[in-house]
Amino acid sequence: MKVLVTGAAGFIGMHICERLLERGDEVLGVDDLNDYYDPELKQARLRRLESRSNFRFHRLDIADTDAMARLFSSEPVRRVVHLAAQAGVRYSLTNPHIYARTNVAGFVNVLEGCRRHGVEHLVYASSSSVYGGNTKMPFSEGDAVDHPVSMYAATKRANELMAHTYSHLYRLPTTGLRFFTVYGPWGRPDMAYFSFTRAILEGTAIEVFNHGNMSRDFTYIDDIIEGVIRVVDRVPQADAGDAPAKIFNIGGGAPVPLLEFIATLESCLGSKAITRLLPLQAGDVPATCASVDALSRWVGFRPTTPIDVGLDRFARWYRSYYAQ
Repeated sequence: MKVLVTGAAGFIGMHICERLLERGDEVLGVDDLNDYYDPELKQARLRRLESRSNFRFHRLDIADTDAMARLFSSEPVRRVVHLAAQAGVRYSLTNPHIYARTNVAGFVNVLEGCRRHGVEHLVYASSSSVYGGNTKMPFSEGDAVDHPVSMYAATKRANELMAHTYSHLYRLPTTGLRFFTVYGPWGRPDMAYFSFTRAILEGTAIEVFNHGNMSRDFTYIDDIIEGVIRVVDRVPQADAGDAPAKIFNIGGGAPVPLLEFIATLESCLGSKAITRLLPLQAGDVPATCASVDALSRWVGFRPTTPIDVGLDRFARWYRSYYAQ
């Protein structure tokens, strides 16, 4: 089938495109290739896709209403995987307008394109950040998510509400996925594990917030992709008048203490980290942990990659890509 993937040059986007292409789908990729982080890394990801005959790319900004309307009119697609967004909790504290423009206005353009052109299923990226300062672990889809602690989190929760509205009004099937700290080869340089790796290999200090008293539900990229593909293939139905809308956590289900994570990374790299302990930053939360029971019931899948295996694969990729 023909699938539109927004954020196709992104970390998760590239891997999703590759899996869809490998199984024979036709993929239409969209990305604006902005400079939030190194555009060359995005171009390198894109080059991996452009060699495939069943992949075509449009460079455009999802917040450009006219351009998105033309895209949906000229390129009929059956399903949409919407991953394009302005990412980053800390960046949202100083640049809130870009989050409103890309994550909110841009999402409206995606929703409108889907409902006006009969898209069978919209799968979109939400985030574990919607849980805010919740302390009950593990986080479950039934938990209250009314108190976000960053603009980024607020826009992702807004996406969930907007998608539900379109599912209710127009019977557009939608599935939101709350990603939990995705890591692996071709990852995002603004993520902690990526910057930690760079600093350890260069012999510079890494910043460890909340004095190391943090834990994250790290999820390896291959597990994420398997889960997303299964979700794309299962379309929600309107049952007993309910909107055809679903939301699932997609995470490892086994949080790793930050200091243990750093020690594992040191082992994979064969070098010790120089650490600089700092207080908890505004917008951060001390811990995340996903309940993935609902996802398992829906598509029969749970992530399985251990942190040492995933980090070793990332470290090998990093050394190869950056020739270190």
